[in-house]
Amino acid sequence: MTSSQTSKKQDLPATAWAVLGLLSFPGERTGYELKKWADSSLRFFYWSPAISQIYAELRRLEELGYAASARSGPEEARAKRRYAITDAGRAALAGWASDTAEAGPPVLKHGLLLRIWLGHLAEPELLRAMVGEHLERTRGELAAVREAMAQAGDVPEWAFPALALRWSERQHLAELELGEALLADLAELDPATAGAPAGAQAADRQGGGDAPTPG
Repeated sequence: MTSSQTSKKQDLPATAWAVLGLLSFPGERTGYELKKWADSSLRFFYWSPAISQIYAELRRLEELGYAASARSGPEEARAKRRYAITDAGRAALAGWASDTAEAGPPVLKHGLLLRIWLGHLAEPELLRAMVGEHLERTRGELAAVREAMAQAGDVPEWAFPALALRWSERQHLAELELGEALLADLAELDPATAGAPAGAQAADRQGGGDAPTPG
């Protein structure tokens, strides 16, 4: 591997490793097939890269010698480029997957909770409606996770992806429980103070020193 390739290896983003990970399972796949598989697996516990990102990373992986591609044969109506992992790519991926320092802590960016945090600027009914919509979306995602689990359950090579999907099922069940608890918490708030405008609360504190900083 040249020094340029070594530098590129060190700078690979998580998307590149995810795409290489998709290629690490048996078989050759097109970029479109990789995208479909990411949508039915990776997105439930990490994220699903856009199709443009997948093709960009495939080109990068080929440059590094981690992936190889070939055009499909003349028996197919439209020629397709199929990709496969190389021995060098499998070795690099194994090293990355074994690096516990790179895993890091999970990052939670919960759009609904950010709006709950700013609930003093919203009507209580609107907040409850947001939580209800979140619960409905989560139920839909849970159904999709279980469908993916059923597809992976009969394939021995997908034993570890099936474990990740099982974790995702539990996470979605926990999210439903948390959402229901949040609805109960909202119902217990005193409507006389919970929806008070921020300006009015600030006026009540004039002359009283610094405002408290909620944790």
